Amino acid sequence: MNGHRSMRFSPVTLAARAACAACAVALGSLALSPVAAQQVTYAKVIFNDLSKCSSGAGPAIRITVTGLRSNEGGLYVRTFRARGSEWLRSQRYLTRLETKPRRGTMTVCVPVDNAGDYALTVHHDVNDNRKSDLSVDGGGISNNPEVKTLLGIPLPPSLSSARFTVGSGVTNLRVDMHYKD
Repeated sequence: MNGHRSMRFSPVTLAARAACAACAVALGSLALSPVAAQQVTYAKVIFNDLSKCSSGAGPAIRITVTGLRSNEGGLYVRTFRARGSEWLRSQRYLTRLETKPRRGTMTVCVPVDNAGDYALTVHHDVNDNRKSDLSVDGGGISNNPEVKTLLGIPLPPSLSSARFTVGSGVTNLRVDMHYKD
């Protein structure tokens, strides 16, 4: 055999080696893909920093929140990627901005990692118990879609009605707060 040993593999071993080689090629191509390289972190808590919405900053969303009834409790802005699998799903928001509300109108800034399509909610948790108390809390949604009810219970608006696009700079948005009475 001219000094070389002949190696024989069973069909199962050959199939396993082929599968491993195919996985290595696929994983190698994923490492080069920019989409696969983007890691998404959910439920990140941030605080209101208006400097992130200053001239030349971005991508970010400058939100003017109108109709706040009081300075009580907490104001929470949740930002979602505009994907049906994430919209209004628990712990599937990208960021939750936490700040103190200011009666009337106030401005908050939400920086985002990339330009793209988003949707957001604003929750005025009047007693700051981290729950939605429909009898006292206020809420708002990007693009201010009409919120319909069924037997007095608010129905979530569609993603398409709340979707907006953020460019490379600062995107301005107005969200009107609504309360039960």
